[in-house]
Amino acid sequence: MHPHVHTVYAFLDLVGTFAFAVSGAVAARQKRLDLFGVVSVAFTVACGGGILRDVCIGATPPVGLSDWRYLAVSLAASALAIIAYPQVRRLRQPVLFFDAIGLGLFAVSGAEKSLVYGQSVELAIILGTVSAVGGGVMRDVLLSRVPAILEKDIYALAALLGAAVQVGFIYAGWIDWWTPWFATAVCVLVRLASLYFGWRLPVFGDDARR
Repeated sequence: MHPHVHTVYAFLDLVGTFAFAVSGAVAARQKRLDLFGVVSVAFTVACGGGILRDVCIGATPPVGLSDWRYLAVSLAASALAIIAYPQVRRLRQPVLFFDAIGLGLFAVSGAEKSLVYGQSVELAIILGTVSAVGGGVMRDVLLSRVPAILEKDIYALAALLGAAVQVGFIYAGWIDWWTPWFATAVCVLVRLASLYFGWRLPVFGDDARR
C-alpha cells in the first residue's frame, strides 16, 4: 500500500476516535456524570470498537491501548465537551451527529486494517462494522440505554454499507486518497438521512402495530 494512502487511513482512525469521543463525552455530560465518568465514557466509546477489532484480528496489544495518541485524542475531546459544552449543544442532536461521523470513519478504517492483517472479504466487512458500532454499544450500556443497533434505527446497516464500499474499492484496485473518504461519506450520509427522513427497519411483534 502506498505510504500516503496508509497515512490517510491512520488519520481517519484518529479523526474517528475524536468524533466518537466527543459523542461519548457529550452523552456523559447530558447524564451529569463527574469528570472521571466523562473521560471514561469518552475513551470507551472512542476505542472500544477498535480494541474489539484488534483482538479479533490478532493485532495485540490493541492500538487503542498501546498508542498514546488515542488516549490524548480522547482527553482532548473530553475537554472540548466540558469547556465548550454550551456551544456543542447548539448542534442539533450533537451526540447523533458526531456518532454518525465516527461510525463512517471507523467502518472504513476497520475494514481496511482487517484486510491488511490478511482477513477475508466477509470478515473485513464484519470487523469494520464491529469497529464502528462497538464503542456506541458500550456507551449505551454504560449509560443504561438500549443500544442503537438493537433498535429499529438504521445504524449498523449504515456501517456495514460503508465497510462494504471500502472493501469493494480495494478489491477493484481503486486505491487512492479519495476512496476512504467516499466510503465514509456513504456511511455518514445513509445514517444522517435515516435520522432526517425517519427511515426505519421493520419491527415485529404486537407493539410494532400500536
